[in-house]
Amino acid sequence: MAIQQSNPSVVWAGTGEGNPRNSLNIGEGIYKSLDAGKTWKKMGLEKTRNIHRVIVDPDNPNTVYVAAIGNPYAQHPERGVYKTTDGGETWNRILFTNDTTGCAELVMDPSNPNKLIASMWQHYRLPWIMKSGGPGSGMYITIDGGKNWKKLTKEDGLPDGQIGRIGIAFARSMPARVYAKIEATKNALYRSDDGGFKWTMVNNDPAQVTDRPFYYQEIYVDPKNENRLYDIHSTVTYSEDGGKTFSIMLPYSGIHPDHHAWWIHPEDANLIIEGNDGGIGISRDRGKTWVFDEKLPAGQFYHINVDNELPYNVMGGMQDNGSWLGPAYTWVNGGIRNYYWSNIGGGDGFDVMPDAEESGWVYSMSQGGSLGRVNYKTGERWNIRPPYPGTDEKNEFRFNWNSAIAQDPFDKKTIYYGSQHVHKSNNKGASWETISPDLTTNDTAKIDQSTTGGLTLDITGAENHCTILAIEPSTKQKGVIWVGTDDGNVQLTTDDGKTWTNFRGKIPGLPNGCWIPQIKASKYNAGEVFVVANDYRRGDFKPYIFRTTDFGKTWTRLIDEKKVTGYALCVLQDPAEPNLIFAGTEQGLWISFDNGSTFQQWKNGYPSVSTYDLAIQEREADLAIATFGRALWIVDDIRPLRKVAAANGTVAKKLTVFAAPDAYQAQYRAAPGYEWSTMGLWDAPNRSRGAAVSFMVNNMADAKGKSDSAVVKIYNDKNENIRNLKWKTDSGFNRQYWGMEEKGFRQPGTPKPKPGAPEPASFIVLPGTYKVVITINKESDSTYINVKDDPRSGNRNDIKLAQRRMYERLQRSGNKLTEGMDRLTEADDVCTKIMGKLKDLDGKESDSLRK
Repeated sequence: MAIQQSNPSVVWAGTGEGNPRNSLNIGEGIYKSLDAGKTWKKMGLEKTRNIHRVIVDPDNPNTVYVAAIGNPYAQHPERGVYKTTDGGETWNRILFTNDTTGCAELVMDPSNPNKLIASMWQHYRLPWIMKSGGPGSGMYITIDGGKNWKKLTKEDGLPDGQIGRIGIAFARSMPARVYAKIEATKNALYRSDDGGFKWTMVNNDPAQVTDRPFYYQEIYVDPKNENRLYDIHSTVTYSEDGGKTFSIMLPYSGIHPDHHAWWIHPEDANLIIEGNDGGIGISRDRGKTWVFDEKLPAGQFYHINVDNELPYNVMGGMQDNGSWLGPAYTWVNGGIRNYYWSNIGGGDGFDVMPDAEESGWVYSMSQGGSLGRVNYKTGERWNIRPPYPGTDEKNEFRFNWNSAIAQDPFDKKTIYYGSQHVHKSNNKGASWETISPDLTTNDTAKIDQSTTGGLTLDITGAENHCTILAIEPSTKQKGVIWVGTDDGNVQLTTDDGKTWTNFRGKIPGLPNGCWIPQIKASKYNAGEVFVVANDYRRGDFKPYIFRTTDFGKTWTRLIDEKKVTGYALCVLQDPAEPNLIFAGTEQGLWISFDNGSTFQQWKNGYPSVSTYDLAIQEREADLAIATFGRALWIVDDIRPLRKVAAANGTVAKKLTVFAAPDAYQAQYRAAPGYEWSTMGLWDAPNRSRGAAVSFMVNNMADAKGKSDSAVVKIYNDKNENIRNLKWKTDSGFNRQYWGMEEKGFRQPGTPKPKPGAPEPASFIVLPGTYKVVITINKESDSTYINVKDDPRSGNRNDIKLAQRRMYERLQRSGNKLTEGMDRLTEADDVCTKIMGKLKDLDGKESDSLRK
């Protein structure tokens, strides 16, 4: 991002990630805002995909430079350095070397906006390997705004031979001083004292200048001290002697490691903001102490799951931020705060699955196939990854970065786990058996990880290939298990692993060798599954979801680029209404009300974000969503969507009241730890209190889109009208809340209500079933609500009834008191009127009346 300093309301945003690890998000161009981010306009460069740096000319804000790193998964020419001189209306590519080389860094001389230095970086990814470095890489300098560039070489002091990624930084206080952290055959830090034309190596200690260059490689200079240099990587180190030696500023604690963004106030070097894999850190004393800013609702979740607690929990794993479990809503005052969440796994978090029969226990995964069984209430942990029993290294278990796990629907003690084989445990991971052969292509050319990384080896398991990504047992027929792999295989067993059928080449339209991240079995038919596929890792951005209803004999393509936008990531058919199908893509959530014939994007406050996984809490009919960027979301109560889907997406009635969820008379306790001082905390919206009532108003709106207020009558099981309400309504979908109270009586001393005033409330109703009748413009519809006790307190009807009897006795006395007070008020009003009439009269008669 770049902010125009002469007018801070102008903001530029380049999309896509500039540190291209295996889990990167890919962008679609550059955007511009003229109102400080309230609204945005796309300004082109869509084909560049990933933009890593944007620089606005300080003297001419219509001149903007863009460093396009490009799509590492594809060869394409739309990468390098771009320039506009008309505020983004047109762009020219001013530096390019080849189709796999992009610009990884672009810096401008603080004293001369026509002088820039660019780091061109040749790199590419395939699903099974990553390479950094090549002949396209190099450092380039221009002094005429990009009209001419000079490539710097060993004659200028740079290393000879292959070069990879380069980080570059000018010293603001002395622009003749420039630093460069260069990936080469021998990684090193270089320094220039003539503005970047001639260079000297100052540090080649691997412990100080080498840490995954493809992922980090950014350096920054203190704006007031040309000798103070910051190197941001897995930790943050700094130098006070121009890079000759470095000390640790941020270790692997205090602030989350893996640092990727850095900003220093240009006039106050004490103020630093840094961005890392866990959020943002802020220092106001030049890095001596730091504060973590927890207000940002950002997080990259791979998976989501739910349990059956009350209130229930959601759980999932995040990219490089562990695995977590927390409440979908709470019976606590205030919102949902970060410290309500429990860490249930470290490293890069992936799938989290609740134990099917033991409350408090979950299965939690991290990279390298690590698998644990964890009790989040007590902290007890067991490592249960299937051990390789043999000695042949070629046949060791290969686990994907994001391995596959599944619960057996017919046996709560049985789970499945995937390497290149399917592993089965019938005792929750205490022991394992392998129930499949290698279900991948077992392509030896794609399995060897010994050379991944290019100039700097990067053997972390992130590129492990020919592995299982998805395991999906059928809930309708025991022994039926589907498997998807990262090299394009869809496999099926119908006899619990004894025999397998591979559908490679048998699914029309499925790209050969693509990624199969998810398979979902139908809750209705044993032979029906949905297969999600994507191939963006080889440059194909089309969405693929396929469906079979006959165990794979025939297949249909459920979605394509005509139905949705963005490559496909997940799918879920509603377990209560087969016509209702959700699909997640790189660019949002999509919904079908007609069993997949058509899809529409679901917005309603939900962003067009990478939507990775979906889960439904069946008791409460909530849709839980995992996004790769905007953390977790909950859509409360999708019963209305089910009713719409049951009618194939149509709502014919003018007024439709939907089935209502159970309502609990929960007692809310005070939030722990904080009472008033909550403005610095993340406080997610909690579920609204009361009994939710959802209804659709169709074709009853006026010219402004408004309809009349809804008249609401609530009846008990004796058909007695116990409450009357008025709710504001809009055309379309409405959701309101009844506080579960009965109508009350007027309190003594309160004024007489005016016509149409809301009736007073009284006691909370007893648990039971209540009918809600809604009327708008003479159109009526109704539903029932089951009101339940707080499950933590149990049945307290005896106490409630005793309170009611006492209240009824008080009400009788109160009614008499109210009647008497009303009479006194009326008499007082009469006297006041009489006195007003006598105001200007004199004589004995008027004096007598006054007395």
